[in-house]
Amino acid sequence: MKRSKTMELGVGLFMLAGILGLLFLGLRVSGLTFSVPSDTFRLEANFANIGSLKPRARVTMSGVTVGRVTAIELDREWYDARVILELDAELEGQLSRDTTAAILTAGLLGEQYVGLTVGGDPEMLSDGDIIRDTQSALVLEELIQQFVSNMVSD
Repeated sequence: MKRSKTMELGVGLFMLAGILGLLFLGLRVSGLTFSVPSDTFRLEANFANIGSLKPRARVTMSGVTVGRVTAIELDREWYDARVILELDAELEGQLSRDTTAAILTAGLLGEQYVGLTVGGDPEMLSDGDIIRDTQSALVLEELIQQFVSNMVSD
């Protein structure tokens, strides 16, 4: 009888550890964290096409995460997508005015994120500025459509 209860307790603890592991993995993959946000500053970038970019997507420089996408909205003046970026405060005054923002894809069909490339302009971006040089998302469906239409016309 005692062995059976010990076995049930062991199996229960194993199941609990498995569920907690899956919960932790799900939070890591989704980008959610329980940490308090550190000091940040805000930049905006307008894109003609954002593909499947979502709020909370990573913002990277040279592969290192330096911020997150906080909001995506429609620019009513130009009818482009306005992407609001929250970047680490230590980058404020470090990004040149000609910094480029591109929507990139992790792998062939992976998540989309914003990649920043610093330019050489002596003037720097500050809180609330707009990144002017942007590259829209590469949409796989549009590439396939172009390829098929080119094959048909040849």
